[in-house]
Amino acid sequence: MYRGTGKCRHHHAACWLVLIGYLLDLADGAVARRLGACSALGAKLDDFADFTTFGIATSLLLRTTDLMDNILCVCYVLSVFVRLCFFTSGIPFMYRGLPCIYSSGILASVSLLSGGNLVVLRVIAAAMIFFMISQSFYPHDKVLESQAWKKVVYAGGVIMVFCSSFPPACVYYLLWFTSGPPG
Repeated sequence: MYRGTGKCRHHHAACWLVLIGYLLDLADGAVARRLGACSALGAKLDDFADFTTFGIATSLLLRTTDLMDNILCVCYVLSVFVRLCFFTSGIPFMYRGLPCIYSSGILASVSLLSGGNLVVLRVIAAAMIFFMISQSFYPHDKVLESQAWKKVVYAGGVIMVFCSSFPPACVYYLLWFTSGPPG
């Protein structure tokens, strides 16, 4: 893929929109909790937005070109769907595996860092599918789940959005998404 082509620029913008979607997802949940504006309908709409942004939109980063890519995209979307169903079911033992918003962020970050290399994206997408549906992969850490840590990392993420043309911003996001569960 050539750097100067329109497709590359659109793919680059799509990756950054997924990363910005992650920041907005964290922000809307925090604002709703702070204002006491949580409702059953809001939770369902949030799940729908998560599925759209972190499932469908992220799977399109794989740029389907042939049958195997299409199958990979469908598997990715289905794994996000399964992960969201387990998370919202309220069954404590089901909240395991990599959160779909993290897998989406990892895929978008790797896409930006690799210049959209399809081979790398396919391998990462396959790994993210496994990690999302795995019931034992994703450990929880008390430091990484602390509110202070989440605020520091969120502030860093917002700063990195303004530095989006700076390649280390992608490295920051990649480290962020592998550091711990979302707020």
